[in-house]
Amino acid sequence: MEKNLGKTRIEISRFFSMLKRIQDFDEKVSLYWTNRHFSKNVNRFLKFYVRLGDGYAWAIFIAVLVFNIGWTAFWPILGRALCALVAALGIYEIVKLSTKRLRPFAKNPKIKAEVPPLDKYSFPSGHTMNNLAVASAVFYSVPSYGWLMLLLPLTWGLLRVYYGVHWLTDIVCGFLLGIVSFIIGSLIWIPVSSILSGYFPQIPFVA
Repeated sequence: MEKNLGKTRIEISRFFSMLKRIQDFDEKVSLYWTNRHFSKNVNRFLKFYVRLGDGYAWAIFIAVLVFNIGWTAFWPILGRALCALVAALGIYEIVKLSTKRLRPFAKNPKIKAEVPPLDKYSFPSGHTMNNLAVASAVFYSVPSYGWLMLLLPLTWGLLRVYYGVHWLTDIVCGFLLGIVSFIIGSLIWIPVSSILSGYFPQIPFVA
C-alpha cells in the first residue's frame, strides 16, 4: 500500500514538473515574440487580419464557395461543418472551464494584450480550434478550397501569441482539438444527414 502511494506521489510530482516546464517554455516564447515588432503599417494590417478569425472571414468564404460549387454541393459541407463546430464548442467549454489557464498578459506584466481577448481564460485557443474544425470539414469535401482555410486558423493562432492573448501551447492544442472536433462532428453528421434527408428529400444533405 505504502509502495503504491509512493509511486503515485512520484507520478503526480512528475506531472506538475512537466506542467511547470511547459509554462516556462510558453513564457520564454511569448516574451521573445511579443518583443519583436513589425512596422506600423504591417502591424495595422495584421491586427485587421487576426480579427477575421472572429468569424468574419467565413461570410466571404461561403459566398465564394457557393458561387463556385453551387448550393447542391454546398449543403453537405455546411451540415458537416456545423456538426464539427458544435463538437468543437462543446469540447472547448469543458476544457477551458476545467483548466482555467490565465492569458499571457494576465500572467506576466511584461506581456501586453494588443488585441481584445474573447474571454478570461487562455487554454485552448478557441480561434484555432473552432475555425480549424470548420476548415477541416471544407477540406474534406473540397480540398482545392479547403487547404487555404486550414492555413488561416494556424496563422490567426500564431498572431494571437504575438499579440499577447495566447500561449503557444494553446495554439498547438487548439489545432489538435480542432481535428478531433472535426472527426467527432463527421461521425455525428452521418446519422443526422440521413434523418434530414428523410424529412427534406428535395435537399441533398448527403454528398
